[in-house]
Amino acid sequence: MTLATLKRRQHLLSYAKKQLDFLNQPKENGEQFTSFESKLNETGLDPLKPTKIDTFQINVGYMCNLTCGHCHVDAGPDRKEIMTRETMQDCIDSIKDTDISTVDLTGGAPEMNPDFRWFVEELSKINKKVIVRSNLTIILANPKYNDLPEFFAKHNVEVVCSMPHFTRLRTDSQRGDGVFDKSITALQMLNEVGYGKEGTGLMLHLVHNPSGAFMPGSQESLQKEFKKKLFDAFGIVFNDLFAITNLPISRYLDYLINSGNYENYMQKLIDSYNPDAAKNVMCRNTISISWDGYLYDCDFNQMLEMKLKDENLQHIKNFDLEALEAREILVDQHCYGCTAGSGSSCGGATS
Repeated sequence: MTLATLKRRQHLLSYAKKQLDFLNQPKENGEQFTSFESKLNETGLDPLKPTKIDTFQINVGYMCNLTCGHCHVDAGPDRKEIMTRETMQDCIDSIKDTDISTVDLTGGAPEMNPDFRWFVEELSKINKKVIVRSNLTIILANPKYNDLPEFFAKHNVEVVCSMPHFTRLRTDSQRGDGVFDKSITALQMLNEVGYGKEGTGLMLHLVHNPSGAFMPGSQESLQKEFKKKLFDAFGIVFNDLFAITNLPISRYLDYLINSGNYENYMQKLIDSYNPDAAKNVMCRNTISISWDGYLYDCDFNQMLEMKLKDENLQHIKNFDLEALEAREILVDQHCYGCTAGSGSSCGGATS
């Protein structure tokens, strides 16, 4: 049985403002959590500014074949938000003559956008590196997706796959029954066309995020363990593992509240604030574009409906790279998730 999204259930936390209000409310004892902005100030990073934008992270739609328990997008089969080809073209036109080198396609399941393949092909024509963030199971969800490994290989797409754990129990508990087995089959299909294999140039990365109310362990140690376990049991190879901290928003915030772990988890993130990680947060070199063409400092701000501070820069039709690289980045309490411990970004640890 597929769970309904928070939005479908009209859950309180499906509203961005309610999430932000909750993140900024006092603890049960009346004390305030230390503000993220004050932490930046203490370490000389306030206001947080970009370094150089080299990545466009484009969310092409919130529709997904899964409804994962940790999903910060609140994606699922009942989400109908989808990027049009016109908006995709606006993105292409904005970056084709710039030094922005990478386009990172995400969702939902980005492959479910009807113009997904067209978009990848057009981005390849303007010599942009294309990353696709895949949940793996989409490859097996419908016969029309079965050839995705070959399509990815043809266009030298870098594939980044969600794989919470190398065991069936922990993966299925986070993402749904049967997901682990389908993910293993999809990884084997990607290996068959050369992904993750030395000398092919076809990059295959896995993403691990904890299933409970704790931060990920050492990315280096986890990568070694994942590589050994997956190869020994299934013959699977991959390039890198990215360990990502769950941010306290959307469905994960709902989990933290319902399990009674919210305050302890937030305090753990705050106590683990790392200035070096803060210096390398992804919002300093990335712009996030939503399915309807609005711009955000990062994918998490997008889900909290925190558009860019400057109203004149808020839509792709008004794209101005020089102004975007001079902007002030909006922050709030959820940002602790990217700066705790070794740091966390869509490319894993940052310090």
